[in-house]
Amino acid sequence: MPCDSAARSVGADEVAERIAAVGGDVEVVRTGSRGLLWLEPLVEVETAAGRVGYGPVAVEDVDGLVAAGMLTGEAIDTVGLGLVEELPWLRRQQRLTFARVGVVDPRSADDYQAHGGMAGLRAALALDPAEVVEAVIGSGLRGRGGAGFPAGIKWRTVAGAEADVKFVCCNADEGDSGTFADRMLMEGDPFTLLEGMAIAAHAVGAVEGFVYLRSEYPDAIATLTAAIETARERGWLGKRILDSDLCFDVEVRVGAGAYICGEETSMLESLEGKRGQVRPKPPIPALEGLFGRPTVVNNVLTLAAVPWILEHGGQAYADLGTGRSRGTSVFQLAGNIARGGIVETAFGITLGELVEDFGGGTRSGRPVRAVQVGGPLGAYLPVGQFDLPMDYEAFARAGAMVGHGGVVVFDDTVDMAAMARFAMEFCAEESCGKCTPCRVGAVRGVETIDRIRAGVERGRNLVLLDDLCDLMTDGSLCAMGGLTPMPVRSALRHFPEDFGADRSEEAKA
Repeated sequence: MPCDSAARSVGADEVAERIAAVGGDVEVVRTGSRGLLWLEPLVEVETAAGRVGYGPVAVEDVDGLVAAGMLTGEAIDTVGLGLVEELPWLRRQQRLTFARVGVVDPRSADDYQAHGGMAGLRAALALDPAEVVEAVIGSGLRGRGGAGFPAGIKWRTVAGAEADVKFVCCNADEGDSGTFADRMLMEGDPFTLLEGMAIAAHAVGAVEGFVYLRSEYPDAIATLTAAIETARERGWLGKRILDSDLCFDVEVRVGAGAYICGEETSMLESLEGKRGQVRPKPPIPALEGLFGRPTVVNNVLTLAAVPWILEHGGQAYADLGTGRSRGTSVFQLAGNIARGGIVETAFGITLGELVEDFGGGTRSGRPVRAVQVGGPLGAYLPVGQFDLPMDYEAFARAGAMVGHGGVVVFDDTVDMAAMARFAMEFCAEESCGKCTPCRVGAVRGVETIDRIRAGVERGRNLVLLDDLCDLMTDGSLCAMGGLTPMPVRSALRHFPEDFGADRSEEAKA
């Protein structure tokens, strides 16, 4: 029974309590969520044949379902799903990072080890640090936080830097719209993240790690904090980890709700107790990061992929995917979609397969009009580009980005001019204020789009908006201002009719 916050928000706690109360001699184990969010609360019953699923289950239905044989895995027409592992949604996936999420009790170290946990760290400790770095480089793993920078290259830079202290920082400030994979992994399999951070520490010579976690994730904070305490008790963190020479510990630091702190240098400023503002580069954090020391900064999903790579080898990971996008990615389906949730599969799946095959189209039943991929600064893509493969380079060529893998769907009632305005408004609200192109440009962008939508000197203001987008792209200090033009320009390119005037006044002219 999931303890994931998405499942809890629709009554999972109440369902679990009712099952425990009426089920007699039954053990209720709280796991993470499998990611089939339209079926939550999802109940899984362990049987000799495997786990049998029922969902969505309402608390008022529990008594009747128990009487109908739910606790022995009987088929029930209304909510019976059969064997969960055989559901098409899961069977078509390639779950590596999310292999244990929804399967194990996230707070049980024994459960974690029973399902293969710590094998990656043990394999890493049997190698020299440089060999670990080369394994990650060979895997082709790229940062899953959005930028897609090769993780192993970053690690090699930190490993080669001279310093008295080095750090590993996990950026868990998951603020992009339509993204929730970091949260689900931390709530459903936190030991995987800690194992990945320990492997990184061994590879680069770090002694201390931090998880910068957003305050909006209280369940993730609680679960991860409990996992850290358990890991220390088991000797998975602290002095002489697994009886090796590795000494490494992790702390959770909670952010205060600033989107800009998802940018790595702003996050480091916040970790140091300062206002979250972007640092100029160079120097890069790999050389001068937290407190001026060499620092690995990776996203949750990047670090959580590392244990599998070390256990199975870099080549096994590199064998999945396409082009320079290797391994699997965790795509998150959200917005106006019939079947929202988590899809982990190799790079190369098309956008249309995600939205139509996995997602089942819109929840409203109306036609899909646009899909935004990569968070609030990602491009809006029309149905005509549904054949686009989920691949860093393919998306870049299309003027878009994969980002953190969030896929937000809109039906044909969406006003794309309003969505373009929202991008500028979002930037104006969340800018750290350090550079003028972002701080002032976003405000001017909102004003300019408002004039275009009102039909005021439309042609001149379209030119002005284009110039403003050039300035923000080229002149901003970080991706906050630099990427804001992407959704604006994609909306203009693919949905120009939404920016047209009405334009009784133009007709008169």
